[in-house]
Amino acid sequence: MSMFQYDFMIRALIGALVIGLSAPALGIYLVQRRMSLIGDGIGHVALTGVGVGLLLDRSPVLTAVIVSTIGAVAIELLRERGRTSGDQALALLFYGGIAGGVMLVGLSDNRSNANLMAYLFGSLTTTSRNDLIVIVVLGAAVLAAMLLLRPALFAICHDEEYARVSGLPVRTLNVLIAVTAAVTVTIAMRTVGLLLVSALMVVPVAAAQQVTRGFRGTMALAMGLGVLSAGLGVWLAGEADTAAGATIVVLAIAGFVAIAAGAGLWRLVRRRVQAIPHTVDVEPPDVVLER
Repeated sequence: MSMFQYDFMIRALIGALVIGLSAPALGIYLVQRRMSLIGDGIGHVALTGVGVGLLLDRSPVLTAVIVSTIGAVAIELLRERGRTSGDQALALLFYGGIAGGVMLVGLSDNRSNANLMAYLFGSLTTTSRNDLIVIVVLGAAVLAAMLLLRPALFAICHDEEYARVSGLPVRTLNVLIAVTAAVTVTIAMRTVGLLLVSALMVVPVAAAQQVTRGFRGTMALAMGLGVLSAGLGVWLAGEADTAAGATIVVLAIAGFVAIAAGAGLWRLVRRRVQAIPHTVDVEPPDVVLER
């Protein structure tokens, strides 16, 4: 009997595939800017949004999107104006977000630990139809923005000063990255949870960088690895009765280890082959005797 005969498993698979595709598409820009941990910070702020939703009896996904977007934009503006350093900004996100979230969840009627754990570590099989619609629509928007604006986003991630001199709207693009990061984190909290969402943004990109050189190739391979990890993770979680989010992340990390080991072995073999001296028989030139 197939597990995908149940509607909740089909919703889980679709949601996981959408996140597996869109998260690496955004994550490659975060990795390029050396902001791999920003997803963790936004995830903590999103927990405050979850608390607001539970307290007001509204959709936690939508309130988390709003709150995390405001937090991400505020931190980006603070970083740009130089009023606080990057690590201090992340500290504000980490500590303030999770403290506010835990407090608001405690004040709400749904104060059980099960509700809190579902958002912290994911509860993919409990994704409702409305949750799936939000995930698909917002995930498609993030993916479209990352693909259509790839040249401009790559420019500001590679050299922000050069992009500014070239006339690109650097502030707008930076805010766009912050907003899409917030959206991706919040829609992925149902898949892998707020505490594990950065893994889907970073690990597939890190794995793809082991075997590719160009930005476009790395992005395409990272998206493929993200979809593969998400799909296999949902299937394996259903078969082994494990947490879907944790299973997806474990598979993504296992894929990174396998690719890194294979790439390292291939480079070692190539160096050994190149080090072997090659003897080539060359005929001596004709000797011309002068009179």
